[in-house]
Amino acid sequence: MSTQSDVMVLGAGMVGVSAALHLQKRGRSVTLVDRGGVSDETSYGNAGIIQVEGVVPYPFPRDPMKIAQYAFNMLPEAHIHYTALPKLAPWLWRYFLASDAAGQARTADGAKPMVLASIREHEALMKEAGIDAMLRRTGYLRLYRKAEAFDAAVTKETADRIRYGINFEAVDGARIKELEPHITETFHGGLLMPDPMSVPDPGKVGKAYGDMFVSRGGRLERGEARTLRQVAGGWEVLADHGPITAREVVVCLGPWSDDVLHKLGFYIPLGSKRGYHMHYSARGNATLNRPVLDTDNGYVMSAMTKGIRLTTGAEFARRDGLPTPVQLDRVEPAARRMFPLDARVEETPWLGRRPCLPDMLPAIGPVPGLKGLWADFGHHHLGFTLGPVSGRLLAEMMTGETPFTDPRPYRVDRFA
Repeated sequence: MSTQSDVMVLGAGMVGVSAALHLQKRGRSVTLVDRGGVSDETSYGNAGIIQVEGVVPYPFPRDPMKIAQYAFNMLPEAHIHYTALPKLAPWLWRYFLASDAAGQARTADGAKPMVLASIREHEALMKEAGIDAMLRRTGYLRLYRKAEAFDAAVTKETADRIRYGINFEAVDGARIKELEPHITETFHGGLLMPDPMSVPDPGKVGKAYGDMFVSRGGRLERGEARTLRQVAGGWEVLADHGPITAREVVVCLGPWSDDVLHKLGFYIPLGSKRGYHMHYSARGNATLNRPVLDTDNGYVMSAMTKGIRLTTGAEFARRDGLPTPVQLDRVEPAARRMFPLDARVEETPWLGRRPCLPDMLPAIGPVPGLKGLWADFGHHHLGFTLGPVSGRLLAEMMTGETPFTDPRPYRVDRFA
């Protein structure tokens, strides 16, 4: 038996479930389709920060020395699979080209209205879902061991504050101890980013949004997005309980979105940065008051429901290749020197994939040449942050409302 709805949303991560909720609010009947559960992939494994300060993107490095260090896997925040380079090279080259000063400025200008609205949109959904108590007004802390690195960071953040309004506080080693008394290592200085918020379980937030969607009459189905095809009057996907049809469909499949688009004849240069996490118990009564970033080693630690979550930097590998959590093994000793971690809570590290377009902006809007097909993916490191606000923008575009911000920076065909 076929299930019919106005809109079918493919992918039930933070981006997909948020899009489904916003479309539902505007009177559309929506079916949310995923091969697994809600927030089981990348939306589960992030650092749990709503990065309202994250206007300026993570660029490809321009310093030749740093590029050489990354190329030879000398720095723990990045790891390259050499066997994957033939496939990754075209995307990496476009990422490099988009990371010059002008490209970073274009991306930051495009990202600013979305990023600045991210907390407001999360707050609204969390209140409606009855989980607003999970929202922690913690900010987060970036830590620096070397004076020159700290001074350079202060200079950069000062410029970003002038241009983009990003708030920060430079703190010395004594202030770091006041903010985080259980940190056991001495740092030269830190940057306290006071405006971001955090949650103790990002996967649970996504699942609460999914429960709210279903409670309001939405349909949640297991299905295979790669079976998407055009049919008379719309689109069809094969699901466990039969075909699902809809007049319009939204692709919110994160790093797997290009699988569907390429099959339909539309090319978009989507790459992925893989990342790992592990939970640890803490010795004694040690705890963290906010997420902390070790800038020398590229990992973040944050207090989560399951324990202290240690998240790694970026791994450049085949999207669906076997896990190789060498970065976690490299940074764990540094994390233990910095904070009294105890035993690992899980046997196996978690692996996630961040969907990245070369300019580090998402693709939001209609897919040219394919009537009724819409995109909402490519949120790079900010999927958890931007899910609700990008869902709002998409729903406004699909229902003919005036978008709250100019959607042109996120055009799907901007790489043509």
